[in-house]
Amino acid sequence: MTLPMGTTAIVPQRRPQPLSRRAFWLIVPALVLIGVFLLLPYLNIVSMSLRPPAVGAPYGKGFTLGNYATQLTDGYLLGVLGDTLLLGLTTVPICLLLGYPVAFHLARTKSRWGSLLYVLVLSPLLVGVVVRSFGWLILLSGNGVINRALIDIGLIETGLQLMNNRLGVTIALVHVFLPFMILPLVGVIQAIDPTLEQAARSLGASRLKVFWRLILPLSWPGIQAGTILVFVLTLSAYVTPVMLGGAQVKTMSVLVVQNLIDNFQWPVGAAQALVLAFCGMAAVFVYARIAGLFTKGIQ
Repeated sequence: MTLPMGTTAIVPQRRPQPLSRRAFWLIVPALVLIGVFLLLPYLNIVSMSLRPPAVGAPYGKGFTLGNYATQLTDGYLLGVLGDTLLLGLTTVPICLLLGYPVAFHLARTKSRWGSLLYVLVLSPLLVGVVVRSFGWLILLSGNGVINRALIDIGLIETGLQLMNNRLGVTIALVHVFLPFMILPLVGVIQAIDPTLEQAARSLGASRLKVFWRLILPLSWPGIQAGTILVFVLTLSAYVTPVMLGGAQVKTMSVLVVQNLIDNFQWPVGAAQALVLAFCGMAAVFVYARIAGLFTKGIQ
């Protein structure tokens, strides 16, 4: 078929897809990965926690809430859960007090040694947690470096009990998780305009007041991120409590692994893991709400 001279063919154009539909197809691979490697394992753990324990098998027939009832009514298990949460609440402020000055110096320094300081902060992350915990085992043991040095200089006669207790576990956890507090703080403090400090100083504010009224509130997002990271990582720590705490310090992570591997009680271990995760999420939620109120107050 030929068209008359001077006319043009009208080609039907394809209707473009809405932006929302195209965006959905772009995130489908990420959704699949999250579903396969995160959602399905969690659903499996939930299903496992509702199964009755069995002898010679991972779980018995049927479903039950007895695993959760035992966890929430047994005094010993509640005590271990409380000790685990307390360990996290102890490690977080120590990491914050030690990490904030380091982060502030890294964010403000103009020295040529700044890169070396970054390497020193990141260097513990390049070593396995087993190696780091074993290093503290050598330092804190009864005949370790610290006790031998104190005995040699005459400060003590017998070695101090620095491990197989909460003190040794806390010291090692602070060392292991301190970089996770420093790094978020560095990024937030670097984003604070130094001219704001100069302006406050020019108006007569002291260094302490500038820090308390200006720097600290503006660095609150980094504080919030660092404290949540350290708290969650402390709750889930396993290697350090086992190596530095021995049989004297029990955490929920240790009990979970014992039930899953040593006792072959998968439903019990799954229920304990979910109770620990729920308590950790509840603590983070309460902290986030309180932090939100504080942030509103300084804006």
